Amino acid sequence: MKRIDTEKIGSLKQLLKNNRKISIIPHINPDGDAIGSSLALAQYLTKLNKSVKVIVPNDYPDYLHWIPGQEKVVVFFKQKYTAEELLRNADLIFYVDFNDEHRCGEIAKITSQLSVPKVLIDHHPNPGDFASVVISDTSACATAELVYEVIDALGDNELIDLPIAESLFAAILTDTGSFSYNSSQPRTFEIVGDLLKRGIDKDRIYSDTFDKYSGNRMKLLGYALSEKMVHLPEYRTAFISLTKEELERYHFVPGDTEGFVNNPLAINDVVFTALFMEKDGRIKISFRSKGKFATNLFSGHHFNGGGHANASGGESHLTMEETLKKFEALLPDYKEELLGSM
Repeated sequence: MKRIDTEKIGSLKQLLKNNRKISIIPHINPDGDAIGSSLALAQYLTKLNKSVKVIVPNDYPDYLHWIPGQEKVVVFFKQKYTAEELLRNADLIFYVDFNDEHRCGEIAKITSQLSVPKVLIDHHPNPGDFASVVISDTSACATAELVYEVIDALGDNELIDLPIAESLFAAILTDTGSFSYNSSQPRTFEIVGDLLKRGIDKDRIYSDTFDKYSGNRMKLLGYALSEKMVHLPEYRTAFISLTKEELERYHFVPGDTEGFVNNPLAINDVVFTALFMEKDGRIKISFRSKGKFATNLFSGHHFNGGGHANASGGESHLTMEETLKKFEALLPDYKEELLGSM
């Protein structure tokens, strides 16, 4: 069954036929899916003789800098004049891997005033009404799956070369936690199988993505697990909290805590985990779960967040202590659901 309907592909074909200068925008604090999907799309559009730039709202982790196509990236936070000029001169804008225009930070103040056509490619639920063409499917494990489907539906599957395949695979790999969650659809592995046929080295990509951390990051992980992890077996829950001072003590850089929230899921009775980080005057929260417990509903109801059933995020403007008290106080209301999750 086709994932993208014919009418949307027809509209996209017409937009690509009529426009050449394209800006691609991922969400603020871009992760592996946002970067991999954006760069794969940029490399594909370049093959169609388009002038393409990926405008990221802010810096992203060093472990994603190996992904092919880095020369196409402009960091808005560092290169505002260049980025604004590119946006205002664009004929067409792609939004990648987010469902609300405000998720691209300060860039939204510019794009919301532009009358050029906009295309959204995303796999998060409840996409907003801010693009003329919306390609959205929550069954996709990553936005990269939908980028692949778009290229395929446009009849350009043969244009997926090794760099594009590597970018797509890196995006899928990171957004599924190395296929440990959000990756139960057969289509995911059909796409990955096709990427393998393009010659990607999955072991090297895994190593380049997950085995390039600093010694400080490893020490921070050790500290987080030994000193800051709280295990609540009566709720099948575990969580980690890290204050600004603790992060600074271990010379934190963006990306260092990637995957921390997943570690407590290795405890045999845990089905729900959370990571609380003090950042920019707020508490940034990541949630993960196994089984039926919907973290996106929990986050949406209590922590101004959302995402996927087993992987979501949120935030709190309370202090760390108040946030943790709130989190623990909520767990009794979900006890039955947590105990029956698996």
